[in-house]
Amino acid sequence: MSKTAESSVEHTQAAAPAAPASEPRPRRPRGFAAMDRNLVSEIARKGGKAAHAAGTAHEFTSDEARNAGRKGGMATHAKRRTRDDDKTGT
Repeated sequence: MSKTAESSVEHTQAAAPAAPASEPRPRRPRGFAAMDRNLVSEIARKGGKAAHAAGTAHEFTSDEARNAGRKGGMATHAKRRTRDDDKTGT
């Protein structure tokens, strides 16, 4: 190996920090999570306006919203209902 190749190998090995295997690197937020909340809100507002202008946005009717809320409540309390049914014997 030439002298320059040896020095570059030594340099790259010395430059790489030895991270301890037992400690995972802390996770850093990426994408929208790393952005300022006001900026994210502004981007979302523009997206909503664009969807409405294009006619692709969905607006819930009162009945649709009521059904969605009912389904969500049933899903989040499903375990509670089965536990209560076991207690009453039904």
